[in-house]
Amino acid sequence: MDWPGAGPGRTGDATGMTDIEEFKARGPLADLRVVEMGQLLAGPFCGQLLADFGAEVIKIEQPGSGDPMREWGQEKAHGQSLWWPIVARNKKCITVNARVPEGQALVRDLVAQSDILLENFRPGTMERWNLGYEALARLNPRLIMIRVSGFGQTGPYAPLPGYASIGEAMGGLRHVVGYPDQPPCRVGISLGDSLAAIFGMLGALMALHARQTTGRGQVVDATIYESVFALMESLVAEYAQTGYVRERTGPILPNVAPANVYPTSDGEHLIAANQDSVFRRLAATMGRPELADDPRYASHGARGSHQRELDDLIGTWTRTLSAAQLRQILNDNGVPNGKIYTAADIIEDAHYAAREAIIRMPHPAFRELRMQNTFPKLSDTPGRVRWCGPGLGEHNAEIFGELLGLDPGRIAALEQAGVI
Repeated sequence: MDWPGAGPGRTGDATGMTDIEEFKARGPLADLRVVEMGQLLAGPFCGQLLADFGAEVIKIEQPGSGDPMREWGQEKAHGQSLWWPIVARNKKCITVNARVPEGQALVRDLVAQSDILLENFRPGTMERWNLGYEALARLNPRLIMIRVSGFGQTGPYAPLPGYASIGEAMGGLRHVVGYPDQPPCRVGISLGDSLAAIFGMLGALMALHARQTTGRGQVVDATIYESVFALMESLVAEYAQTGYVRERTGPILPNVAPANVYPTSDGEHLIAANQDSVFRRLAATMGRPELADDPRYASHGARGSHQRELDDLIGTWTRTLSAAQLRQILNDNGVPNGKIYTAADIIEDAHYAAREAIIRMPHPAFRELRMQNTFPKLSDTPGRVRWCGPGLGEHNAEIFGELLGLDPGRIAALEQAGVI
């Protein structure tokens, strides 16, 4: 998909905007067309990230049922998912039955005019549908295919079903989350899926950069377990070199102190003062400047060795203050600290408001829906939320008629046959 503004900006059009200005308004990925297949979270979140920054994302769903994300979410309003409007925002939704030859032909026609195909089915599924990368690359050698899966496209586990929870366990995360006297815990979000989505997008952007030189696309093989594993710091090196196995440690990191949640008179508060200079400021703030010179606490290693007693000492002081008082005192003295935010805290927070981290979007069922904005912030070509997740097949007429050039009679016949 070529964007006319790639060359010198022309004189303003009917809107008074040059090509470059219009490109900036649409976002940094405005020259890309993405076909999104797959369902639930890992693939669709990757598509959301691409769409947030201007890519034209055409989401393909099964006729009649659609993505299960249309029904997911802890809470619903008016019987509708509050998750779908976010994960499908900025996308164009069409219906295609990719299990039948007529549907596969439609997918191929779309891919021939697109930059990226995104899928998160079990490996081998696309090949069974005659939509594997080799076949599609013959139609469009510049195609980049993002393949998100639990275990990857190769290896002995590739054919196995892989959900986020399994990938988080295999990647090493679950073993270190929780308390040492309790079974492994999970993080309260679908972290593995989201990480795989982010790595999938990262891989696609690198592949797009490479395509500028090579002229060819490639496959981005993003897995849940490897995306989790990539964040596991020195986990493997520590074991391989010393035999040390990281275990569950609750709210702390072993030998990193003080960095914990401490009690206050009306709740709790997070303090992170493990750097030498910051600990010196904390000690002075507590009215105990001598602690910074005490051999037990004078260095990072010493504080780590006396972590429990140091946390007890700090907790004795924080209990005498309310959370608000503690936050003000620590802020005044340059000690990193923070409240443990709930959704209510996020909505009411002045910093969130100042950075426009929460936006209000019109929605046909909810009138208005608050959701997170696009991140990160780009100074020249920022992302933007243009609309909430569409209805099932809402863009069929536009995509099949205007993009693929099918006449109304042909579209009606495909719909009657259950192909779309």
